[in-house]
Order: sequence, then structure tokens, then C-alpha cells
Amino acid sequence: MAKEKKNKIRITDKQEKFCREYIFDYNATQAALRAGYSEKTARSIGSENLTKPDILARVRELQKEQAEKLCISADWVVMQWVEVYMRCMQAKEVLIWDYEDKKMKPSGEYTFDSKGALNALEMIGKHLGMLDNKKGNQKENKEISKLYEALSGGSEQ
Repeated sequence: MAKEKKNKIRITDKQEKFCREYIFDYNATQAALRAGYSEKTARSIGSENLTKPDILARVRELQKEQAEKLCISADWVVMQWVEVYMRCMQAKEVLIWDYEDKKMKPSGEYTFDSKGALNALEMIGKHLGMLDNKKGNQKENKEISKLYEALSGGSEQ
């Protein structure tokens, strides 16, 4: 028996179950198993299902419903990336063990999470379309690449 969604997505009950299971953990093999496909074919069926336009459309619908239920928007995600970036950029005092006083003491040096900061910037840049390689963005890409290389060239300090 096929289900027809509001916008004419036609999938079987088993495929619907697969879609619902897939958005649980984004593991196609496990989703196929939980949806009732055989253990022998779950891996190939899971992979194959994700190539079918109607199944992908249903997964996107379920993701949208989930995001709405959780009150998560693209803006919210970007704001979280900005928060991660800001936290990663906070200087943290480097402590060293003082053998005489038998306690940790400031070394006078500071460190920050440069990898976390760069990852957050990369995610923001990709989301905003700043990191694609299309001809119209070549100048922007060169500037961002220079900045990225300058920031990632050093070690965490």
C-alpha cells in the first residue's frame, strides 16, 4: 500500500518507516534494518533508498518538521557557530606545575582553540556561500583563502 503525501510524494509504508528511522540517526543500514528490511540486504537497500527522489523528498519533509518542532532555523544554527567561534577565540591561560610550591601557576602564555574557531568560520562561510569556487566569487575566495591560510598556518597559541 503506497502513501501519498500532500505534495504527491509516493512511497510504500516500508519506505516511510525507513525515512522516519533514517532521520533518527542518519545511518541508512540501521534505518533499513529497523524498517524491516533483511539483514542481508539492509546495507544495499539503505543506500539505494537514499538515491530515490521520493524518499529523499520525504526525508527533507521530516527534517523540516523536526526543525520546526525544535524551533531550529538556519539563523539559529549560524548563531550557534558564531558562539562556538567566540568561545574558541577566548584566550586561556597556560598553567605549569611549580615544583617548589607544588601547585599550578600561570606561565605567562595563553592559548586558544584555533581548530575549533577555524571549523566554525568554515561552516559559517560555507553556509553563506562564501567558500564556493564559482567564478563570481573568485575574488572573495582568494581573500578568504589568504585569511584561512594565515590563521591555520600557525600552531595553537
